[in-house]
Amino acid sequence: MIYVLNGPNLGRLGTREPEIYGSTTHADLERLCLETGKQLGLEVEVRQTDAEFEMIKWLHAAADESADVVLNPGAWSHYNIAIRDAASMLRGKLIEVHISNIHTREEFRHHSVISAVATGVVAGLGVDGYRLALSHLAQLAGNG
Repeated sequence: MIYVLNGPNLGRLGTREPEIYGSTTHADLERLCLETGKQLGLEVEVRQTDAEFEMIKWLHAAADESADVVLNPGAWSHYNIAIRDAASMLRGKLIEVHISNIHTREEFRHHSVISAVATGVVAGLGVDGYRLALSHLAQLAGNG
């Protein structure tokens, strides 16, 4: 199982700042990840939450399962040590994904506390970053 976990405001994709995040909705993103997973022979589950405690519970469950995770922590990337600590407990691979290029945006977005515990980071490639993250995980698992 690979969990694709999306943090705050990502449920608003398609309407939230389309000039930055594009017109793809979260439902479109979920379909993209599920279809990509199927093509790669992966079992994928996509979730989104605006609640910190829920994300932490999901990361703990993924750690207990030794599952790989594709994580877009949204704004939590820049300050949330509780999410970072939960992510550091993962025994599977962690790919951090950002739809926009956080390094070309406001100064406070340039640093992610999650990146230090991630296997890899994809930023600025739009929703295609999710496809690339899943492809990378499939390749590591010998599926790609």
